[in-house]
Parts: sequence; structure tokens; C-alpha cells
Amino acid sequence: MARTPAPGTRERILGVASRLFYENGVRAVGMNRIITEAGTGKNLLYQHFPAKSDLVAAYLERSRERRARSTARALEAAGDDPREQVVALVAEVAATVRRPGFRGCAFRNYLAEFPEDDTDPPAAVAHAQLAETRAQLAGIVARLDVADPDRLVEQLWLLVDGLFLQAAYRDRLDDRLDPAADAAVDLARRLVGA
Repeated sequence: MARTPAPGTRERILGVASRLFYENGVRAVGMNRIITEAGTGKNLLYQHFPAKSDLVAAYLERSRERRARSTARALEAAGDDPREQVVALVAEVAATVRRPGFRGCAFRNYLAEFPEDDTDPPAAVAHAQLAETRAQLAGIVARLDVADPDRLVEQLWLLVDGLFLQAAYRDRLDDRLDPAADAAVDLARRLVGA
């Protein structure tokens, strides 16, 4: 008879896997390492996550929820002015990439690591996150009175992508990341005239 999992087992497995995937990359982390570090049995892990792709998709969903909460807080603090909301979105990314241990965007990292797996469940989560984030930015920009909103979205998206990209190789750029983050926020403010 199968054992009933202890409460919190799924979250413990997901927490360990999330940390390992983020620190080392998905490809570099095997299921046996997750089993060992989570202190669980193989059957228990597979009971919660039948395949590694299920575990990776759950890790990305968890990251997605964290990003959504952080973004919502930034927008709420910015108030109703769409110019301030745009600046707040870029500032939130700038603050995120400055955190110790930040190794880049989990979604962009996954898509770069697995460019050939464009339709698997984790890629679907990553693509959905990036599309929704961009659509959110475009929705805010649409409330601005600008001549070319599509071009402004492209410019702002380049700032966001650039911050995440620089943070992904931060060990070599530690002395340049803070000024780049500040410059991105300043440039966002200038682009929207805030």
C-alpha cells in the first residue's frame, strides 16, 4: 500500500527543485539530486510530479506567481498615472535584478536553455509569462497619449530584456549592474515623459 504523503511534501519537493533549477539550470539537475536534497523517496516525488517536465512547469508557475505579486505591488504603489506605472514596472525589474543571488529571469533562462523544446509544458509557461508581461506593458502604454505606442512598447521591452540579460551574467558585471539598472529607470522615465 502506498504511503500517504506528509503535509507539505509537494511544496518541499518544489522548493528544493526550484532552488536547484534556478541556481544550476534545469538540464544540470537530475531527479535523483532533487530526491536526495528534498529527503523524499523516488515514488513520492513521482506521485506529485510524474515527469521532470511537470516539476519544471511547476517551478516556472511558482516563479510566475512571485513575479505577478511583485509587479502588482509596484503598480499599486505607482497609482493611476500610466507614466508612473511604466516607470514603476521598469524600476521593479531594476530592483529585482539587484538582489543578491539573482541569476536572470527564470523564464528567459529556461527558453535559452531549451530552445528546441518550444511546445513542452515548461516552455508554454515561460512563453505565456513573457507574453502576458509584454501585454500588460502594452496595455499601460495604450493609455498614454503617444504618437507611436508600438514603438514605445518595443523600447521599454528592450530595457526590461536588457536588465534581465545583464543580471544573468552578473558575476562579471557586478560593478556595472547598478548603474545599468539606474540608467534603465531614468531612460524609461524619459521615454514616457514622467
